[in-house]
Amino acid sequence: MTDERKRDAREKITLGGLVVKAGLREADRAFLLGVLMEAAAIGTDTAAHRRLSAVGRKAFHADTLENAESEKKKASGKEGV
Repeated sequence: MTDERKRDAREKITLGGLVVKAGLREADRAFLLGVLMEAAAIGTDTAAHRRLSAVGRKAFHADTLENAESEKKKASGKEGV
């Protein structure tokens, strides 16, 4: 597999992970494509883009905090407590 194909595959896996993280694993593919097309039409210098970016950053931040807390529990031996 070429480096370019590996990068492409990794990008697709990452994008699929975002769909799962958003809770849309079971969503209809046409719906997902429609949502993404609507999002693509939002200008990057708009209030809607800033609002949606903030929602995404908050979700990533919450995930990061959750993972850090889980790692802290594992390290202290209090996992599952």
